[in-house]
Amino acid sequence: MKIAVSRKEHFNAAHRLFNPAWPDEKNVQVFGKCANPNYHGHNYELIVTVVGQPDPSTGYVMDMKVLSDLIKEHVLMPFDHKNLNLDTAYFKNLNPTAENIAVVIWRILRQHIDSQFELRVKLYETERNFVEYPVL
Repeated sequence: MKIAVSRKEHFNAAHRLFNPAWPDEKNVQVFGKCANPNYHGHNYELIVTVVGQPDPSTGYVMDMKVLSDLIKEHVLMPFDHKNLNLDTAYFKNLNPTAENIAVVIWRILRQHIDSQFELRVKLYETERNFVEYPVL
């Protein structure tokens, strides 16, 4: 019996989408207003899901407080109210698209969550735009 447990969190961050190998005109053509050299921000909603079999002694797949603490320490602290391009090492050479942010968050958390569990990340950039990793 596998069960999915999820924790929803929120963070605010600024970023700029651009390819430094391209001229400004092409960046604007591809990324539109998201290529603004002065950056722009989002109110991200993050859902982290852990899938596994409940422990027979606790009934938990994973203690939700532990999951919450991991997300706060390893994702919210480094990303919340930050400029992802300038303030985090993760995006120094990686375009901080929603897709890339979700993969980075998954990789960060994967290091701290037992490999017996499946891990999924859903990241809402806006109410209507979201990405999921991995795709099932």
